[in-house]
Amino acid sequence: MNLYVGNLPFSTNSDDLEQLFAEHGGVSSAQVIMDRETGRSRGFGFVEMDNDDEGRAAIEALDGHDVGGRNMKVNEAKPRR
Repeated sequence: MNLYVGNLPFSTNSDDLEQLFAEHGGVSSAQVIMDRETGRSRGFGFVEMDNDDEGRAAIEALDGHDVGGRNMKVNEAKPRR
């Protein structure tokens, strides 16, 4: 299951994101999206969970969770168009 993770602190990197979600199941990949011009985080990312049950558990546990003073937004990612 592919998850969208928004409202991340700009200091969060992909390793931090992977560690946070690994507490709720297997993580295939975790990526914080970076601005091409500045190299800074854009404040959101994507996490690929190993299965749908673990993905739903992560959404339930982490949506609204405080990370670095910001409440994360976690939901199932919509397919790219």
